[in-house]
Amino acid sequence: MRIISGKLKGKSIKFFKNLITRPLKDSVKENIFNILIHSNLINVKINKSNILDLYSGIGSFGLECISREAKKVTFVEQDQNASIILKENLVKLAIIEKAKIINDKIENFIALKTKDKYDIFFLDPPFADENFIHILQLLKKNKIYKKNHIIIIHREKNSKDNFKGIINTLLIKKYARSKIFFGIFN
Repeated sequence: MRIISGKLKGKSIKFFKNLITRPLKDSVKENIFNILIHSNLINVKINKSNILDLYSGIGSFGLECISREAKKVTFVEQDQNASIILKENLVKLAIIEKAKIINDKIENFIALKTKDKYDIFFLDPPFADENFIHILQLLKKNKIYKKNHIIIIHREKNSKDNFKGIINTLLIKKYARSKIFFGIFN
């Protein structure tokens, strides 16, 4: 895996694959960033944004954001092995000061009642996980989002997710096995 753009373009990142985590494919990641940068539907700029990368795994999305001048990325991942590799990547790329790693359940992180507010939310839950809808509800309830924000959710192409009453979906894109939702809290 590699960083696809920005000041760290071309740098390799360490990853692992197991039955729970799966890395975000470079082609899907590139399409997400093209939409973030070029879509008229989205009022958020990556540079200077505060980003919350949930179910972050080894952090490929958040690392890409840092490469593109994000202000700070908070990574939340409960898998200890993934968190260790994420920290190794941050150290290797010399960007640890731009990141915060939370090795815990997302619900526990949200329960801390952080005062931080985020511009960009990225959720990449395991495809079989349906609990992420509850996570969206908690994020909305705790109002940790800025007025101009964007939520990006990576799901399996055939998923039947229902976000009604939680987010307004702005755009849905499908790439091979992936379906990407772009939305805002309503």
